Amino acid sequence: MIQPLDGSWAALVTPFSGGKVDQEALLRLVDLHLSAKTDGLVICGTTGESPTLAVDERSALMETVAGRLGGKINLMLGTGGNNTASSIELTRRAKDLGARAVLVVVPYYNKPTPAGLLAHFKAVAASTSLPVILYNVPGRTGVNMNAATTLELAKVSNIKGIKEASGNLDQVMGILQKAPDGFSVFSGEDSLNFPIMALGGRGTISVTANVVPDRMKAFNDACLAKQWEKAREIHFSILQLHREMFLEANPIPVKSALNLMGLIHDELRLPLVPALPATRAQLAKTLERMGIIKP
Repeated sequence: MIQPLDGSWAALVTPFSGGKVDQEALLRLVDLHLSAKTDGLVICGTTGESPTLAVDERSALMETVAGRLGGKINLMLGTGGNNTASSIELTRRAKDLGARAVLVVVPYYNKPTPAGLLAHFKAVAASTSLPVILYNVPGRTGVNMNAATTLELAKVSNIKGIKEASGNLDQVMGILQKAPDGFSVFSGEDSLNFPIMALGGRGTISVTANVVPDRMKAFNDACLAKQWEKAREIHFSILQLHREMFLEANPIPVKSALNLMGLIHDELRLPLVPALPATRAQLAKTLERMGIIKP
């Protein structure tokens, strides 16, 4: 039986230097999560700038991270896209690259109907024995996958959860109310982490976890132990940071924050560019207040 994938997952950034993946910075980030005992890392997701990563770069990223982790942290590979055949090809390779599961986003730009979404995700799931985590992020894809479609897909044996980033708590409740045992709902909207977990979510796939992995781990542990007062306190202590991770398009702010922390270069791939001075100044102010960087 496939076990649920619960807890604190970080949607890892892809650090660049001179246009190429910065291997040294990547290992620094991985070590940060090893120290924090993060439950899992998502490689080549939205935060990892997956649309601008070549297939060989995705493979190299997974191999590097898997080699450093040595099985101590679960790995999830983002294999989704708007071409079903390409998603299937990468999904088939995921296990050999060290993935414990795959994250498959709703196809973007094509604007598939519910019937098209069912066909797409069933085809991808049929291509692998790994657990498949659906990813609903309508602000990015132009299509919202409704609760009815998600629940229909939850009947597929190896579709084991969803990263819900619709921002619609009513929709999330609709999934949680009727989801089968073993189907995990992950919060993909950091500012809504606490309500989603309190309603029955089983983990977070977080942007903020790049910056404060220890606090996100403590938050998830508290939620899963039903220590709601502690979880609420942690959530409110980092809520401002959650919000500031989206002052500009993700991952612009999180990369700026990690640069302020001295961990990576403040470099993105076009068409994304570094944060505006006002965004960077706001992030610096918050990180100083939280004691993450010095004034």
